[in-house]
Formats: sequence, C-alpha cells, structure tokens
Amino acid sequence: MRRPAPNTLQGIGLVVLALACFATLDTTTRHISTSISLLVALWFRYAIQAVITTVVVWPGRGRRVLLTRHPKFQLARGLLLFACSILAFFSLKYMPVGEFTAIALLAPLVITVFAAWKLKEKIRPLRWSLLVGGFVGTLVIIRPGTHHFDWTVVLPLTLVITNSAFQLLTSQMAKTEDPITMHFYTGWIGTILASLVLPFVWEMPTDWTVWLQLLIMGVLASIGHFLLILAYGRAPAATLTPYMYAQIAFGVLGGWVVFHHLPDQWTFMGMGLIALCGALGAWLTVHENRVTIEPIES
Repeated sequence: MRRPAPNTLQGIGLVVLALACFATLDTTTRHISTSISLLVALWFRYAIQAVITTVVVWPGRGRRVLLTRHPKFQLARGLLLFACSILAFFSLKYMPVGEFTAIALLAPLVITVFAAWKLKEKIRPLRWSLLVGGFVGTLVIIRPGTHHFDWTVVLPLTLVITNSAFQLLTSQMAKTEDPITMHFYTGWIGTILASLVLPFVWEMPTDWTVWLQLLIMGVLASIGHFLLILAYGRAPAATLTPYMYAQIAFGVLGGWVVFHHLPDQWTFMGMGLIALCGALGAWLTVHENRVTIEPIES
C-alpha cells in the first residue's frame, strides 16, 4: 500500500483541528445560553467572524473579494447558513453537545441520497441501508415515548434539512466561486440578518466571562473555517469526509469537561451507529465522487 502524501496528512490534521474548533464553539454556545439571549450571542458570533475575515482577506485582495458570478446564490447561501445557526443555537440550549452533533450529522447521508435522486441515478441498496441505519441511530438517541423525547428534537431534525440544502448549494457554487469570497459573503450576510433583530433582543453583557465567551465564539468560527479552506487545498474533499465524524467525539468530550455530562449506553450506541453509517457513506462517496460534505457548526 502506498503511504499517504504529506499534503494529504496535513489536510487531515487541519480538518481535525477545524472540527475541534467547531465542537468547542458548540460547547461555548450551550454554556452561554444561560447567561444571555441567544440572538445577541448569534450577532456577536457573526460580527466577529465577518470583521476578522475582512481584516485578514481585504489587504491582499481588496475589492476582488467581492467579485461573484451569482450574487443571488450568495444571498441564498447566507440565508440558509443563518437559519442553520439559529436552529443550532437553540438546539444546543436544550440538548447536550454530543447528541446534537450526532443527529445533525445525518445531513451527509441525506445529501448523498438526494443528490443521486436529483441526478436520476439508481441509488444502491447499500446507500439506502446506510440512510436507514442513520435514522435508526437517531431514534435510539431520542427514543420516542421516553423522557428523552420532546419537542426540542424537532430543532436538530429541521437543521438536517436546512443544512442539507446549504451543502448542496455550496457544492454547486464551489464549481465557479472562490471559497474565500463565499466565506466573506456568508459572514457579512449573517451579520446583517442578525443586526435586523438585534434592537428587539439587545441586552448588554455585564460579566467579563460572557464577553470572553462571545469573543471565543467569533474567533473559533473564523479559525475553523480558515482551517477548512486550508485542508481542502491540501487534500480532496472525498478523502477528508470520513474524518468529519470525529466531531461527535469532540462534542461528547466538550459536554463531559464543561457540563459533566456523559451519554448513557443507548445514546452511545445510537451515536456510534450514526458515525458508522456516515463514515461508510463517505467511503462510498469517495468512489462515486458525488458531493462535498462539510462539518456541522453553530
């Protein structure tokens, strides 16, 4: 067997670091939800990311970073990610980070099946089996009819739909658009949308720890996305996709360190089933070369 190229190993390392950033962002989001309005936190998260991106990118590119062939698609992508962020923020207010991450990572399975259906391709029985397996894992986590199941599970399940649409649009735009330009527009569109509701929910943080957490959220979102861009520049997306499921482990670790929460054995089984089906689905995608999959972050 050939050894992996150095650039591939670098890409894997960068994507794992990005996942650690996103999981820490999710953990911080859950922690701060008890101290301040989530919509205020969402504004800070987008505003800090937009400012950092501008400061880093503008000196080298100037107005060229604004050039896009599809401004309507840039707006639609920004709206979809903003909807994903709102759903993720409120999901994390009510759910442990690990469980939320596992359910949200159903999106890649849904995406690949939908992409095959859209392209009028015959979906292999194994693909359907993996999709069913992922949903079974979700049912094991939420367990309808028990105290684990309530209205809050609707939030991450809705996120699966919006995130699938976001990633499908992203995969199409990536064929013609600069990823830096896409990242730039996403940050500022989210900031503008959050600013529209900010006057109705504004509350001034009074504790320095809240200010610190807001800063951490914005910085981690920026660093995570830049690490992803660097990773995709060093290794094919299909190679990196199976490693995305490491985000579940980071989410569980964050929940344990910060909230002293560990999932029970059934939840662990459900999370493992989702990760297994997702990783196998990613392996199929390597051979079918169908669609790029991105991590879940708030």
